[in-house]
Parts: sequence; structure tokens; C-alpha cells
Amino acid sequence: MKISKIIVLVFSVFLFTSCQSQTKKSIKEAIVKTSYNDIDGAISYYKKLKKEVPNAYNFEDENELNNLGYQLLNDNRIADAIKILELLADEFPNSFNPYDSLGEAYLLQENSKLAIENYKKSLELNPKNENAERAIINIQFRNRNKNKFNKIYKKQQYLDDLDELAKTLTETNPHPYKFMSKDDFWRVVEEKKNLITEKTTYREFIWHCSELTTNINCVHTGLGYFNQESEMLPTSLRFPIETRLIDTKLYITDPLINDLKKRTEILMINGVEIADIIKDIFKHITSQGHIKTKKAIYFNSYSTSYIPYALNFPAAYTITIKGRKKPIQLKQLQSYKPKPRHYPTNLCESKDLCLDYIDDNTAVLTVINSGAYYGNRFSIFKEFMDESFKEINSKNVKNLIVDVRSNSGGPGNTAAYLLRYLYKKPFVYKKLSEGGSNIPHKLLEPFENNFKGNTYFLIDGEGGSTTGHLLAHVKESKLATIIGEELGGNHFCTGGQRMFKLKNTEVFYKVGRYTNITSTDSFDVNRGIMPDHYVVQSIEDFLKDKDVVMEFTMELIKEQ
Repeated sequence: MKISKIIVLVFSVFLFTSCQSQTKKSIKEAIVKTSYNDIDGAISYYKKLKKEVPNAYNFEDENELNNLGYQLLNDNRIADAIKILELLADEFPNSFNPYDSLGEAYLLQENSKLAIENYKKSLELNPKNENAERAIINIQFRNRNKNKFNKIYKKQQYLDDLDELAKTLTETNPHPYKFMSKDDFWRVVEEKKNLITEKTTYREFIWHCSELTTNINCVHTGLGYFNQESEMLPTSLRFPIETRLIDTKLYITDPLINDLKKRTEILMINGVEIADIIKDIFKHITSQGHIKTKKAIYFNSYSTSYIPYALNFPAAYTITIKGRKKPIQLKQLQSYKPKPRHYPTNLCESKDLCLDYIDDNTAVLTVINSGAYYGNRFSIFKEFMDESFKEINSKNVKNLIVDVRSNSGGPGNTAAYLLRYLYKKPFVYKKLSEGGSNIPHKLLEPFENNFKGNTYFLIDGEGGSTTGHLLAHVKESKLATIIGEELGGNHFCTGGQRMFKLKNTEVFYKVGRYTNITSTDSFDVNRGIMPDHYVVQSIEDFLKDKDVVMEFTMELIKEQ
């Protein structure tokens, strides 16, 4: 009896304590209600309450101040947000998240020094904080030297840097020889070293580096977009025509200062056939496996600078066009302003996340940039999805179009969260997820208000990394009808890239470190997820900005 009474007493105390904990008031709500417009007063109020009524509010929950800080950031009150996040760091000095949030706030304030200091502190407390790593990488990359086009380093410095690059690539990436044999990889390294002379310029060297990183065939391993090479290219050396590659044909989309017609097909440049030029350029464009649609998108974004590198920077250009045998001499550019990257026509305009309706039965959910929702920003993605599907279901929408064109990836929890609205049964998102992923290796339950109508995914070659994982589930589990071109990714990738800088030449490059494989892994790792209906723009469609993928989808819905 005595033992039973003790057990009952302990259990009662536990219930009482739990109830007390559950009934604690939100310190964030208290501050917002009383002092949101006076942050200095809010901090004093916080300290006063903690001293006088420490058990009345949930001071132990660091998310309270963190969420308050982000609310202030969303209201563009950056200085006030920093004050709250500094208080958060003082309250939780051994937690990595406050310093990560502070880093983001200082970055928004354009204080790179303090942003890096806080991101580094966050990494010290949590070495797997990929968000902090990524932020530091972006800050360092932004401040790089952009004026080294004609610089010449010592031959041995180039050779040492090539050795360093090859060593880092093969020792950091866990699958360096998955897509290219070890013998072939090192053969190319020696070929590049044999091309180095005492007169080799930085511009030539970085072109060699881009081929070595591309040979890993990992979308997270490479020099990034063509920014480093393009930004230092003199305007007079640029290829003086805007072009677009469609399948194997190169078309003029803007003649710039040259008297030529749009949609004209170019057959040769400086006597070299287009097929040979593209073949060489593709050896320098990073993609997952051997997916060419990804390479084509990069080429189309930077064609005015890729072509000069491939042709070794000619002082003048001639082109041979279809229907005319005699080459045409092109004028050199005196000025050039790169055009914004072209995105498929969509209903979102400039928004990353958008829900719109074509008619009463058809909704369009556009997810352009899920890469924007790492770390604390995932809550933005989550809230948008929750509200969108609540609205979709309340309107009894029968057809849902999910447009992920131009979405190059992002944190895995965005894809997993969206899939929970599409799956009708429990599923495992990944069977292997290394690094700092927070996706559990267990069954994920579909949401009760999941979508029960017909779903259609619109894809293009830009989609890789997490977008590849998302579409691997969609394709294998037949969650939707897929329309577009071959995706730029699949079920496999090596993510968690880390930025490196070569010791002598300071070439920046990233290397993927962590293997990620979805539970849906029946696909060819060399190819992207294939659509159920292959639809791409012709040159006429492109110039008219005609969204043939969306138009095809609407016709498909009408037929079904």
C-alpha cells in the first residue's frame, strides 16, 4: 500500500508540473502585445518578467525570441531584430541557432564582418549547420577578386593548384569515380598539367579547373554558375550575339549590335561547327550524371561568355548561318549588360511561392525557389503550403498543377512536406541522408487534408538536387502526371557542398560531401527524371514567350 501511495503521489506531482509547464504564457506574445513598437522597452520588460515571475512565461523556449526576431526582420526592422537576437544569444549562449539567426540579420544589414563572425560561432557549436556554411561561402564568394583575366602566375603555382584541386575533389566528394573512372579522371588531370606553361593566364587556368570539377558529375561540385569566368571577360571579347540552344541547334535570339534576324540558325563560328563547340563547352558545365538539359540551361544563360572561352578568346568573330554559305563578320561589342535569366512564363510573376487559379476546377501551385527556405525560413514554406492546401480543398479543386520549373533544389524538408500533401499512404522520403539533414528515416504520414484530385507536375532541366528527389517520388509512386523536358536531377545526389579556395590562384569551387538517396531509387543515375509527356519550346515559342508546357497541360486536363 505504501509503495502504491508513493507511486500515486509521484505521478500526481508529475501531472501537476506538466500542467504548469503547459500553461506557461508565451513571452513572445507578451512582448508583441505590450512593447512591440519599443524594442528597448521590450528587452527591459522581458528581463523584469524573468526576474519577478520566472515560472509564468516560457523563457526556456529559445524559439520565442527567435520567432520575434524574424517577425521584426519580416517587418524590415533589422536593427530591432538584431537587438532581440543578441538577447537570444545572451540567454542561450551554448545554442547554435541564435548565432545563425544573428548572422542572417547582420547580412541583411550588409555587415559582412559581423555576419561571418556569428555564422562561424554557430558552426563551432554545430559543425553540421549547413545553413551557416552556405552563408559564409556566399559572403566570401561575393567579395572575391574580379580582375584577374590576364594575370599570369608562376607555372609551379598553377601545377600545385591543379594537384590541390584534384586531391580535394577526390578526397572530399564520396563518389569521385561514380560517373568517370579513376584512370580517366587522373589522365585528364595530367593532360591539363601538360598544357601549363610560363605564359599561361588565369583565364586559361580557370577553364582547365572547370573541366576537372565537371568530371565529378555532381551538381553540387563545381565552380558554380559561370560567374567567375564571365565577370572578368572584357566586353570586346564577348560573343556579340545572344543565342539559345534547342536540342542540337543554336539560334539567334538577340543580334545586339549586329544586323541579323532573330530565330536564324548558326551553323559555324570562326569556322568551327556548332556541334563541336557545344561538345567542348559541355565538358566544362557541371551537371548531375550526364544530364544535358541542365548543361543547356547554363549555356543559354552565359552563351556570350562560354563561346569565347571555348574558342580561346578570338579578337573577332565570323558566323556561318543556315541558307548562306559565306561567313558573316560580326561587330565587336562596346558595351554589354547581361539580361536577367529567362524563366518559364508563370502566374507568379516575381514571387517564389504562389497559388493561383486558371478556373474553378484548376489551381496552379508554383514553387520556383525552394532553396530560399533553409534553416529558420522553412516556416515560411510550411505556412504557405498549409494555407494553400486548406484553400484548395475548401474550393473543391479537381486539378492541381505544381510548377517546379526553374527550381534547382533546396532543403529536403520542403520536398518531404509537399509530398505529405500528395501521398495517400505513409512513405519514407530517403533511404540514405548524410550530413545535417533533418529528414527522418522513418515512415512519414500523409496529411489528413491531402489533395485527392488529379495532380500535374511541370518540370525542366533546371530541376536538380532536392527537386530531383521530389520528382523521383512523384514518378515512381505515380503521384502525378509529369510534363516538360528531362529533369536536371534524379533520386541520387551528393549535397552539403563546401566552398574551397585554391591556395595560389584563389579559384573558388564547391564540393559535395554528403550522399542523399531517396527511397525511390529505381532510376538511371546518369539520367534525369523523365516526363510522361515530353514538351519543350521551339525557337518561335521562345521568342513569343509562349508557355507550351502549360498549354499542353491544360489541353490534357480538358481531354481527361
